[in-house]
Amino acid sequence: MRRSRLSATLAAFVLALSGLAAGHAEAANLLANPGFEAGSLSGWTCANATTVTTPVHGGGHALAGTPVGADYAQCAQTVSVLPNTTYTVSAWVRGNPVYLGITGGASTWSGNSGAYNQLSLTFTTGNQTSAQLYLHGWYGAGTYYADAVVLDGPGGSTPGTPGAPGTPATGGVTTNSIALSWGAAAGTVTGYRVYEGNTAVATVTGTSATISGLKACETHSYAVAAYNSAGESPKSSTTSATTTGCVDTGLPKHSLIGYLHSSFANGSGYVRMADVPAAWDIIDLAFGEPTSVTSGYIRFTRCPAAECPNVESDADFTAAIKAKQAQGKKVLISIGGQNGQVQLTTTAARDKFVSSVSAIIDKYGLNGLDVDFEGHSLSLNAGDTDFRNPATPVIVNLISALKSLKAKYGSGFVLTMAPETFFVQVGYQFYGGSGAGDARTGAYLPVIHALRDSLTVLHVQDYNSGPVMGLDNQYHTMGGAEFPIAMTDMLKAGFTVANTGQFFPGLRPDQIAVGLPAAVSAGNGYTSPADVQTAVNCLVKGSGCGSYTLRGGTSPALRGLMTWSINWDKYYNWEFQNSHEPFLNSLP
Repeated sequence: MRRSRLSATLAAFVLALSGLAAGHAEAANLLANPGFEAGSLSGWTCANATTVTTPVHGGGHALAGTPVGADYAQCAQTVSVLPNTTYTVSAWVRGNPVYLGITGGASTWSGNSGAYNQLSLTFTTGNQTSAQLYLHGWYGAGTYYADAVVLDGPGGSTPGTPGAPGTPATGGVTTNSIALSWGAAAGTVTGYRVYEGNTAVATVTGTSATISGLKACETHSYAVAAYNSAGESPKSSTTSATTTGCVDTGLPKHSLIGYLHSSFANGSGYVRMADVPAAWDIIDLAFGEPTSVTSGYIRFTRCPAAECPNVESDADFTAAIKAKQAQGKKVLISIGGQNGQVQLTTTAARDKFVSSVSAIIDKYGLNGLDVDFEGHSLSLNAGDTDFRNPATPVIVNLISALKSLKAKYGSGFVLTMAPETFFVQVGYQFYGGSGAGDARTGAYLPVIHALRDSLTVLHVQDYNSGPVMGLDNQYHTMGGAEFPIAMTDMLKAGFTVANTGQFFPGLRPDQIAVGLPAAVSAGNGYTSPADVQTAVNCLVKGSGCGSYTLRGGTSPALRGLMTWSINWDKYYNWEFQNSHEPFLNSLP
């Protein structure tokens, strides 16, 4: 959240990504066995190649090709395409020189590398109805590896392959398993593969499967493809399901979340707690700020009367909070913001953070905490490349502090986070710990991942942002429906963290809300109510998505909308609230 309209992060985006145009998503990955998760070369025609379990970029298998003599270990796959259509191709590769291309068309290559890196290209078909994608090494140069190969675009039909199976339906769901069944595919069928993303999680001969070994209260999205000796069918539509065992948050299924300027006015005017309309389900008090960047000691100072002449007394403020809570609303203290840089560089700062935040929560009887670290609060040390096991002190200490607060207040403790896209989705393309570029890119990912079982809502700020590459490998720009669609889809589907070979798993839909400015004065990237609702309808129902195809499937349980801020919304005659509260209530 910002007291001013342009963030340092946005400036960094503009400098880093200027000149890159936004693009559009295509339909689907047309390749069979694109991540070699079948544990074989099924779907591919290869020479001097095999599948391996290490090193992999994601999932459990990858391709290993070893040129021998005059052969350069090519693996190829032919797919049906549409004439005069543009397609996107990519692959994660590692090792000795690796070439990626389309036979008779565009190609690219990567030199010797000890870590996976991504190759990508686009090509446009002529009058053809098929195209061959290939990967190969070079004569005598040694083994290369490839994984997560994508040929993205609308498909034709390959003679002899089965038709697409019916959309899978959810059967029995437990705390650790999801049962699926689907309609049989037309044509000759050898079996079916159940996919989560590009990873085959089950292979069966019938039209049902139970995916087990899952965690409680996790959401998974599955599609099914049929296969025979001629190849694999197109995938079915995606179905999402959540395992049981979720804790009731006490929130409405679709919630309206807003920030209340309680410690400053910011030109929009002060709004007393008692005057916040009942439409708001979570009210974030902005902001608790540290006494110094590294002290860990957080103070919450209410707006002085000189700046906010209508500020209420502490007693009235506390009474109004209790009245909101009696209506079922949640009131949180938000830590950070533009001016509140917080770097927990030591365990002493961590402990002071826990004790001082607890004191604020206890004083006002609050429901929990919102983490709104911005600027230079979080960054990754060089070499800290595994978001699952971070080593950077400011990251490790923040995770420890949040876990301590959750343990202290129990299952009813509401924990939300409001990072900028720079700290989350940009991690798909750049990750700070890899040592290249800005050390802050993706720096929230280890915090989100470590707290995913305790996280109530993640509402990334889909504003004050530069162009961001989505799962379609196209850049998306803020201000219209496509930006929140693409950014939210990344949170639901999950994504590979750049240059690390690690996959960041998606969150449950009930843990995700879309963050937007309430009005043109509240932040860069204002989005009209019509575009906001177009985006939500796409995410929840799969309708009105335009050219974008959801990689994570629909999210009927999407938590809702967050805005900066309640004060700015009042200043602009409650446009955000009046447009979106009845809309959210109308969603299934």
